[in-house]
Amino acid sequence: MMTYKEMNKEELLEERQNLQKEYDAWKRKGLSLNMARGKPSKAQLDLSNELMDVLDSNSYFNDQTGTDCRNYGVPDGIPEAKALMGEMSEVSPDDMIIFGNSSLNIMFDQISRSYSKGVCGNTPWCKLDNWKFLCPVPGYDRHFKVTEYFGAEMINIPMSPDGPDMDMVEEYVNNDPEVKGIWCVPKYSNPQGYSYSDETVRRFAALTPAAPDFRIYWDNAYSIHHLYDEPENQDVILEILDECRKAGHPDIVYKFISTSKVTFPGSGLAAMAASKKNLDDVRSYMRVQTIGHDKLNQLRHVRYFGNLANMKQHMRRHAEILRPKFEAVWDIFEKNLGGLDVGEWTKPNGGYFVSFDSLNGCAKKIVAMCKEAGVTLTPAGATYPYGKDPDDKNIRIAPSYPPLEELKQAAQIFTVCVRLVSIDKILSEKED
Repeated sequence: MMTYKEMNKEELLEERQNLQKEYDAWKRKGLSLNMARGKPSKAQLDLSNELMDVLDSNSYFNDQTGTDCRNYGVPDGIPEAKALMGEMSEVSPDDMIIFGNSSLNIMFDQISRSYSKGVCGNTPWCKLDNWKFLCPVPGYDRHFKVTEYFGAEMINIPMSPDGPDMDMVEEYVNNDPEVKGIWCVPKYSNPQGYSYSDETVRRFAALTPAAPDFRIYWDNAYSIHHLYDEPENQDVILEILDECRKAGHPDIVYKFISTSKVTFPGSGLAAMAASKKNLDDVRSYMRVQTIGHDKLNQLRHVRYFGNLANMKQHMRRHAEILRPKFEAVWDIFEKNLGGLDVGEWTKPNGGYFVSFDSLNGCAKKIVAMCKEAGVTLTPAGATYPYGKDPDDKNIRIAPSYPPLEELKQAAQIFTVCVRLVSIDKILSEKED
């Protein structure tokens, strides 16, 4: 098979004519398909319906210490929830605070407090002339929106299958006191599905920041979100708090985790793990912020799962729903785009996304054409700070939410759009 770049003008025009007919036929169907966000499907949500039955009016509402979970108190989480979420996060319960339902909310609060009050007694960022945040790219758009909201200067750090470019990270962090943090999704990263290598994790732990209030925002959102049962097809990463302690830098990391894509995204549990110094700093403002989070929800999750082994078994049922969707996308991409040299895509072992890189300068046009044909995607550029992909090539594919047959249609339309836009680009280059 010839690549599009190897075809002559006449061959490309003939190919384009055939693709345009196919594209027009899809448009006439009037479809409305959505691959924009990594939401669990209804079938996945249904897996946790029994969670709603764990507590009723006849239940025993006390935690293991005798605290009535219906009342005020225990602001940093009941012991059982700390144990369960600590096991999920591979840390001691003593290293953990349980919050509400959203880890993104915790991260927003951490940035907000750092901006307005400072980190562990350091100068609030709002009083600085400038402060910077490192952003591995492509990355999670909602992370970038948080630091953009508070006025950070965001700096792109290229990603590889091993994680962020650590030479760049070390250069910035160790030498520039204006660098206050870095966003990380270390396991099955959003959107590429990469997992940080042991060397990358150890280099993070060994950082010697020029800023005393620098923190790694370690968003371990997909810690148990495997697509496959076989251990060899499950990514494993080193535990960051342990590595930071070994390196003598226990305070440079906040680790976040939640059950948002384990049970119900709107009603899960979210937690942060960190050093005692960092947790005491958080507790100092929690005493003003809240008298306690939803302990009944904590109790409900603890009684539903019991332990991490049961939670992992629950996640295998998620994988049985997700795996065919990911494989369908990969199969259609390979069938329709393989060998044409018009794009590359990732095939992660877990997480919620597939990252697609088109030819430079094509992503926005591909997304726009998909929209015209009834397929909604994450906006091109969203995986970069300020929504600006310098190469206009990255597109995040979210296979989880649509039913399988709708997903196959969306993937088919996507590949037609990729081919049409790629041919137009190659033709324009040939004319130049």
